[in-house]
Amino acid sequence: MVIVVFEGVQSLDLTGPLEVFDGAGQHPAARAHGGYAISVAAAGPGPLRTSSGLTITPDTTLAEVRGPIDTLVVAGGDGVYPAIGRPELVAEVRRLARSARRVTSVCSGAFLLAEAGLLDGRRATTHWARCAAFAARYPAVTVEPDPIFVRDGNVATSAGVTAGMDLALALVEDDLGRDVALIIARMLVLFLRRPGNQSQFSAQLSAQLADRDEIRDLQRWVLDHPGSNCSVDALATRAGMSPRHLARVFTEQVGVTPARYVEQTRIEHARRRLEESTDPVESIAAQCGFGTAETMRRAFLRALGIPPAEYRRRFQAAVA
Repeated sequence: MVIVVFEGVQSLDLTGPLEVFDGAGQHPAARAHGGYAISVAAAGPGPLRTSSGLTITPDTTLAEVRGPIDTLVVAGGDGVYPAIGRPELVAEVRRLARSARRVTSVCSGAFLLAEAGLLDGRRATTHWARCAAFAARYPAVTVEPDPIFVRDGNVATSAGVTAGMDLALALVEDDLGRDVALIIARMLVLFLRRPGNQSQFSAQLSAQLADRDEIRDLQRWVLDHPGSNCSVDALATRAGMSPRHLARVFTEQVGVTPARYVEQTRIEHARRRLEESTDPVESIAAQCGFGTAETMRRAFLRALGIPPAEYRRRFQAAVA
């Protein structure tokens, strides 16, 4: 395994996946197959400063890496922008990718993969704040801004920072099985192991906080009362507005419609209930304001790509 770094790399983009793979490599199931031999490589020799000021010393240079590679990981960080302007570095990433069984990136490391032409015609993601710039620079790439990681063939890209650990855990599961991946998640005290199609955003993060007091108070009320009547009419009455006026002002202030905000909030509450309780899906649907299990199932499929029962199967085991 080779992890590519550069001056100004985000330290957690390197150390997060490294800790996952190193921990998995200590498991007997991994040692029986030789474990993970991890090498951190940069364009040149000598120490590098990360974006946070931490100094790291790579194991080797990219030019010195020869032979087949099992997994190529390209880290991200603010230093990626000068990095993509270095043709020799981009060429080395392209060369290493040709000999790799699978190619991955963390956060803005996707820029290096795209600059090397490795994402042309593929689906990919990166940190949500960089997706627009990424799509504009690389129109041959289909950018998916919402998932925490995206796999397309043998190439996988992940969203910001800790999403690289989620991707690493998914790769460990591919290699060594679900039980080992869950053991590593517990050892690293990760709350849960998220699938790639889980959103980068919570309801609070994906919707901006309103400037107007009455809309901001309404947002907080919905977050605290997802099981209550949150129809536009009911919310308009609570805010002292007409339904049409509320819909217009809410969308302007929050960036999503009231109905969309309510659904995001209910999904978030339902996810927590599915992770933390053994309550029946029908009961959770009622508690979180969906009314019926079928309504909640459709909302989960729209937002997460999996039904509630499958979400619970994946994540309740991880929490346990």
